[in-house]
Amino acid sequence: MTTATRSAKSDVSSGVKSNPIWRWVLYAVMIALAVLFLFPLIYMVSSSFKADDQVLANSDSLQAFIPQPFVGLENYADAIDRAQFPRVFMNSMIISGFIVGLGLVVNSLFGYALARLQFRGKKVIIAIVIALIIIPFEALAVPLLFMGAEVGWLDTYQIQILPFIANPLFIFLFYTFFLGIPKSLEEAARIDGAGPMQVFVRVVAPLAKPAYATVAILGFLFSWGQYLWPSMVTRGVGVRPLPVGIGVFKTTPPVAWGDIMAYTVMMTLPLLIIFLIFQRQFVQGVASSGVKG
Repeated sequence: MTTATRSAKSDVSSGVKSNPIWRWVLYAVMIALAVLFLFPLIYMVSSSFKADDQVLANSDSLQAFIPQPFVGLENYADAIDRAQFPRVFMNSMIISGFIVGLGLVVNSLFGYALARLQFRGKKVIIAIVIALIIIPFEALAVPLLFMGAEVGWLDTYQIQILPFIANPLFIFLFYTFFLGIPKSLEEAARIDGAGPMQVFVRVVAPLAKPAYATVAILGFLFSWGQYLWPSMVTRGVGVRPLPVGIGVFKTTPPVAWGDIMAYTVMMTLPLLIIFLIFQRQFVQGVASSGVKG
């Protein structure tokens, strides 16, 4: 970035900050966008307290956001019973927990190795990691399905966990973050007698908390909302996660829209809680990785 460009951006930023009119305009635009993005969530929560025949009624007016009549927690009780919610919820927790937990270890170690080790072919590996980011999972789903069937892993937890532990996007995020950590801190630890793993665990990992939070949130979001792969490799409710469990409302009549909305609220709530808890670290991790990359 040139000095002139930086100066121009600084002038624009200072002008917005010093002019209260532009500041209020900016706030108004941000609030309008926030409300726009929140509309589906508000409608979903509101509809979860409606009678089934009222969920799709008045969809062209603001009355769609008002539960009339208000049925309380009746839809939630029906959704929990029909979809065997406790079981599929626990399945999703197990699958997402292992993917996130093991993924943090594997992806961070891989990213750290790429950032610090010098070896022949390193640039080729980095290029391969970047290239793998753009390959959609749908292109690999069928070969993975055949491989899982060959080893007898269909309808198990491991077929839903192992293929997603190593993630090229998360490896690259860790790699770019570790590049920004001063090597002098690690060299000082080595002088004090720390080994490679001690340096990583006691020095590097604590400094990379924003990156870990970012990867944890993205990994949880990705694994929690998977539908295609679980629907291909699971048959019964024993290991079926939440996104696939919602199918019971379409295959088992009657189609109760209130129950569906209640189910989606319960499925979405853990994601919102995780993000609200780690939102500061998430923003810091994304900003740091983007700047250092």
